[in-house]
Amino acid sequence: MGAGLYGANKCFRHVTERVSTDGCGAEDLVVFHHQTSFTRLFAHLTCSVLSGAGDDFLSMAECQYIIKHQLEALRAEDETHVPGYSQAKLYPGKSIIRRLQSKGILVQMFPLHDKEELKRLSFSWYRTVRLSLQPLDAIRRYFGEGQALYFGFLEYFTIALLPMAVLGVPYYLFDWENYDKYVLFAVFNLVWCTVLLEVWKRYSATLAYCWGTLSRKKAFEEPRPGFHGVLGLNPVTGRKEPVFPSVSRQLRIYLVSLPFVLLCLYLSLYVMMIYFQLEGWALSVYDEDPTLWTEVLTYIPSIVYAVVIEAVNLLYRYAAEFLTEWENHRRESSYQNHLVLKVLVFNFFNCFASLFYIAFVMQDMLLLRQSLATLLITSQVLNQLMEAFLPYWLQRRRNKKMIRKVLRRRAIEEKELPLAEQVRLEADMNTYLGTFDDYLELFLLFGYVSLFSCIYPLAAVLVVLNNITEVYSDAFKMCKLFKRPFADPAGSIGVWQLAFETISVIAVVTNCALIGMSPQVKAYFPESATQLILWTVAVEHLLLGFKFILAFLIPDVPKHIRVKLAQIEFESLEALKKKKALYFSETESKINDSV
Repeated sequence: MGAGLYGANKCFRHVTERVSTDGCGAEDLVVFHHQTSFTRLFAHLTCSVLSGAGDDFLSMAECQYIIKHQLEALRAEDETHVPGYSQAKLYPGKSIIRRLQSKGILVQMFPLHDKEELKRLSFSWYRTVRLSLQPLDAIRRYFGEGQALYFGFLEYFTIALLPMAVLGVPYYLFDWENYDKYVLFAVFNLVWCTVLLEVWKRYSATLAYCWGTLSRKKAFEEPRPGFHGVLGLNPVTGRKEPVFPSVSRQLRIYLVSLPFVLLCLYLSLYVMMIYFQLEGWALSVYDEDPTLWTEVLTYIPSIVYAVVIEAVNLLYRYAAEFLTEWENHRRESSYQNHLVLKVLVFNFFNCFASLFYIAFVMQDMLLLRQSLATLLITSQVLNQLMEAFLPYWLQRRRNKKMIRKVLRRRAIEEKELPLAEQVRLEADMNTYLGTFDDYLELFLLFGYVSLFSCIYPLAAVLVVLNNITEVYSDAFKMCKLFKRPFADPAGSIGVWQLAFETISVIAVVTNCALIGMSPQVKAYFPESATQLILWTVAVEHLLLGFKFILAFLIPDVPKHIRVKLAQIEFESLEALKKKKALYFSETESKINDSV
């Protein structure tokens, strides 16, 4: 690694001398960064050089993760400010990289793309349209396990939706979705949700084992870069790191964050009631004058409400990130858990509250179907615009000033692009913010399919089509529109697994309630609504029990992998015994020789 750092430094100085226009020397690198457009050159060149340093042992993604970890672990001890920048104050325990970024001394930090590897990955991933699985191993080597697991889950979710989509098409085309008939579809929904998630855990465990991250330990997780506090001593590692009282964190969570989330939920409920008022007005206009235009008018409130939902979700996301950062969590996993919880609670309420109200308060199945279809289609269109077309358009605008370089790059596509020019082009690309938004989108789509798809059987078909385009659009973004992200080692999809399982439990309750409300079931209880409710609750509890039993009977890790893990642990213990025996024998021989 020392040789790699030395090589990175030489490469960095070489590029600095080539691109400098004001005669800055190597000793003025920080000032040069601050005063010119090459503020981005600080650390990503190090990762670019080291990406090929461990080809025989570490992947490019793993090398980048190591460098990023070392950079983020740099913390001030006795320094009061960044050398040469008196305005950049430091205190013991403060992350140096975070301070450099907040003060504009370090603008960007990212690894450069490897053109040859990226070209091979692109051809096997999205440039050729064919019926084949994604190259998850190649994605993992280039982008890391976190991104590879997301694309693996997206692919698995799409394939798992095919049976429901195939079953939903005849329901829709031949009018089998009559409310006396959707009981069968609801029952299928219940089994599908459970089996889908249990099989995924086994599949993800297989992937993680092959990639060496299944047994990744997190007991000694390092402090996250944004964590700050008084510098203290970690009793486990014996190293100095920031210390922040947990009581202060809990007070921030329960006295500030929780009331804010509840206030946002109230405002979301208020917006939902405005939507129902507009919906009622549009229906009254159509009843008075049933024409084509008034029929179109009945869809306008749902479309506007879907757009408002997406906009409010986006605004809330920024607020949730600010609050979670302010709570000052020590570990990255704790930070992610609290952020995911805040965002999921609000998004779930904001997206599904109106559907629950229509289904169980208004009990208007025609309006439920219309609202579900409108929300689903509108959200998919908006997501595609925001995630693919808008970044592509913005990237084209950014490249207008560098059109000659872009044209030159295309003209010499087969040749190696000069390093300085490649840095400039990639520095202007969008920054990939991680898989959070991608998982959130899949979470909401899974909710639309599992909770109410028996009312609108084409929901699974629409989600399948969306996921297919999502695979290609996400792959295109990762390879062409975004800077290369740092690798994110992962052994599973983390807290998102729990989020999907929670939705599947809610789906049992929802589908049982929809079955109990169907005219076919109500016919068995013509005189007593109480008996109907009791039977519905009893069946719902039995199905929940069956779901948990099924989850218990299906192991999370396949047997052959458990056997291999046990063998590895046994061999490790045996090797440790041999090492101890060898140590004692050497010690004994030294004692005998001395005697």
